[in-house]
Parts: sequence; C-alpha cells; structure tokens
Amino acid sequence: MPLVEITLAEGRTPQQVRSLMREVHEAVLRTADTRSEHIRVIVREVPRAHWATGDVTLSEMDAVRATHRENQE
Repeated sequence: MPLVEITLAEGRTPQQVRSLMREVHEAVLRTADTRSEHIRVIVREVPRAHWATGDVTLSEMDAVRATHRENQE
C-alpha cells in the first residue's frame, strides 16, 4: 500500500491542495503497480511562522516582500 506524505507551508487554496492530491495519486497509480484504492496521500500544512529557511521564517520573508512591493509603488 503506497503512502505519500506531503508537507507544505499554508497558503494554498483547498482546490490547489485537492489538485495536488489527485495528481500525486495518478502518478503513483501509473508507476507503482498498485490498485487505486490502496494509494494513500496525506497533505500536512504547516503555519508559515513555523517553517524557517536559513533562520528566517516564511512569515518573515512574506513581510519583507510586502514591504519591498509597497516601496516600489
């Protein structure tokens, strides 16, 4: 039974997450020689304040980008 776990930062619409799950399911079905009902796909969404890259959270990066955009206008 294939189990695919995906971790994403929050911010996508429910439709985007559902589309991702569908596409992953189809890829596993094509490549893993298994039945559709045996495939499990789990998507975990992490708050942007709880995800850091280089000691900067995604929330902090968002704030810097927003400030930069405001300064360009």
